[in-house]
Amino acid sequence: MLQWFLVPFAYLLGSLSSAVIVSRLLQLPDPREEGSKNPGATNVLRLGGKKAAVITLLGDMFKGLIPLLVAKGLDAPVEILAAAGVAAFLGHLYPVFFGFRGGKGVATALGVLLGYSWVTGTAVLVTWLVVAYFSRMSSLSALIAAALAPVYVGWWLGGLPLVSATVLMSALLIWRHRENIARIRRGEESRIGR
Repeated sequence: MLQWFLVPFAYLLGSLSSAVIVSRLLQLPDPREEGSKNPGATNVLRLGGKKAAVITLLGDMFKGLIPLLVAKGLDAPVEILAAAGVAAFLGHLYPVFFGFRGGKGVATALGVLLGYSWVTGTAVLVTWLVVAYFSRMSSLSALIAAALAPVYVGWWLGGLPLVSATVLMSALLIWRHRENIARIRRGEESRIGR
């Protein structure tokens, strides 16, 4: 029963907006108000440079990874792992500490998938990197990696709880990118390094 406390813990940890915290500490503009108005690493990169973006990316990733590592350390059943992963992801999307205005969830989802298994997380990361290399679009890379994430989890891990949790996260991540999808279709999406 105690292990179920991992789920609210994961949500609260996920609710710590790395982009907002890093921007405040480095005296950068609020990423919810400037740039793309998305509190994520890509917008922090635009507003504050590489150092701020890397710190934001790692913060977002670790808040997805840490609850899963704690759950595994407590020998929590797979249902708890799945629920904690989704909770951390939802915390990032809808953070209670920041007016429920969160990011798109790419790095946090990666952290969750690394927590499930380093193989699935690495497969998603490699997919993102390959698509980014050829397309120069962060959003397209995230969309394709998200679409393939449930396939990777199903292939290497299986099990309804983890696959279902990954499908839910991927669907929400893709939905959060709906404006990016529209810009990609119009040929207006910004590219990495431009």
